[in-house]
Amino acid sequence: MDRFDVEGGRPLTGTIECAGSKNGTLPLMAASLLTKGVTILDNVPHLQDIFTMAMVMRVIGADVQLENGKLRIDTSHSNFFEAPYELVRKMRASFYVLGPLIARFGKAKVSLPGGCNLGPRPVNLHLKAFERLGCKIDIDAGYVLAETDNLKGAVIDLDIASVGATGNIMMAATAAEGTTTIHNAACEPEIEELGRFLTEMGADVSGAGTPTVEINGPTVLKPVSNWRVIPDRIEAGTLLVAGAITNGRVTVQNCNPEHLSVFLNKLADTGADVEISGNDVTVDATNRKLSAVDITTAVYPGFPTDLQSPWTSLMSVANGSSTLTEKVYPERFSHVPELERLGAKITKEMNSAHITGVDSLKAASIMCSDIRAAAAIVIAALAAEGQTSVLRVYHLDRGYERFEDKLNKLGGKVLRVRE
Repeated sequence: MDRFDVEGGRPLTGTIECAGSKNGTLPLMAASLLTKGVTILDNVPHLQDIFTMAMVMRVIGADVQLENGKLRIDTSHSNFFEAPYELVRKMRASFYVLGPLIARFGKAKVSLPGGCNLGPRPVNLHLKAFERLGCKIDIDAGYVLAETDNLKGAVIDLDIASVGATGNIMMAATAAEGTTTIHNAACEPEIEELGRFLTEMGADVSGAGTPTVEINGPTVLKPVSNWRVIPDRIEAGTLLVAGAITNGRVTVQNCNPEHLSVFLNKLADTGADVEISGNDVTVDATNRKLSAVDITTAVYPGFPTDLQSPWTSLMSVANGSSTLTEKVYPERFSHVPELERLGAKITKEMNSAHITGVDSLKAASIMCSDIRAAAAIVIAALAAEGQTSVLRVYHLDRGYERFEDKLNKLGGKVLRVRE
């Protein structure tokens, strides 16, 4: 497994391009299964999670090719309705194929999902919704078995504003007779993007990106070509934190500042200078000690849970004390022990972390445990004195495209060592 050797104490400066959104791409890939033909997505990041979803779709019978950020998916010969355990266990978003398979074939066999260990993330929201749409659902030997003769529109009230459940329901509902209304739908930009994509395919979708989404069906869908994936707001935020924690000046180009408004306001509250110019965001933390700022994660448009881990790193060297409260994934603190190995002073209590900023972090050997924790400890290593070895960076490769190259372009010193 690869590791990073990170030389700390080097301010990051310069300009970097924001990658396309991983979380935006994955549901669009699944949606391509709703119809036969060739779908082409542009601005697609080269990430392990994208490769995993491509393998799932190839098993289903799709031809999937990714080259230079352009993803070509041909579903003309997709005729298999099973997504196997050995692939779905690697990434929770693979479960997105359940809705499209039900819509296209009237049946599906999909393994219960895996992915990052962030505590309980039950799929019952998906399954209850599909039952409301007229599916018979069974679980056998770790697989979800779904079957229907005819999907019918329904009113679905989600207990939690789940991104995955909202997207899966939207895709399945394009094949349902009548109107499907989702209440307490997720409002994330990735859901809004999926709604636009389905509309471009020919679906009748309204309200995507709001708490109430309506889908009228069934509709005849067609493939979409030359669709540009939205920027990755989590990568953009992480790179901005990397600039701030190293007392540098970093500009992230071609992101969407509106998708990061709460985060950017909090970043400005630390005393960093945050400038927005069109779709570019600059953070300037040169020659200043940033102040501690409390955050509470929430579903969009609140502070993103995926930026909580990097924020913990930033607060570890901020002036004063702060409290981070995690309300989306209460167990999302696997990065804390690794930051403590670098000298961070953190006390975890229930779903909160209390942080007392230190003057500096010290190099140590640390280990990645999930995608966002990996990003958090790598950027903490950038601020630590000495050389830090970061193990198990394959977690990072799932969600950040050429991350070490981007950090090095900004003046960091990160060496990938293949073991």
